[in-house]
Amino acid sequence: MIDDLYSAKILKLVANMPRAGRLAAPDASSEKVAKLCGSKITVDVAVRDGKVVDYAQDVAACALGQAAAAILGQNVIGADLADIELARDSLAAMLKANGSPPVGRFAELAVLEPVKDYPARHASTLLAFDATVEAVRKATGVGETRTSTAGAA
Repeated sequence: MIDDLYSAKILKLVANMPRAGRLAAPDASSEKVAKLCGSKITVDVAVRDGKVVDYAQDVAACALGQAAAAILGQNVIGADLADIELARDSLAAMLKANGSPPVGRFAELAVLEPVKDYPARHASTLLAFDATVEAVRKATGVGETRTSTAGAA
């Protein structure tokens, strides 16, 4: 039922978007767009010792994408790449493969479980996590490959 998608809890998350805006000097940024609906999220991160120490997000998304971004924004400080990837992967499994809701610091994502019945909404719901994983990977150099041999021994 569509009312489950836009529950009072989801709408409250949307109305109270944490860490909105942009960082003045991020270590890395990422922008992601959901092609189906046009939702767009840009995130900036500052990372120290592998953990997110500052975060900002510019969110132009549907209520479901905004709700996921709000939960991420509330809980991302102190998280490392593994924490964020686990949350993203658990959220994706919950939506796409009838998996269990995420646990730990991002357990509140369980509020988005009704989205699993609306595949067209999955991409926008995952957008903030996809962008954040990419930004943290950039900031930490994880997953990057060398494109130039200049300076290599």
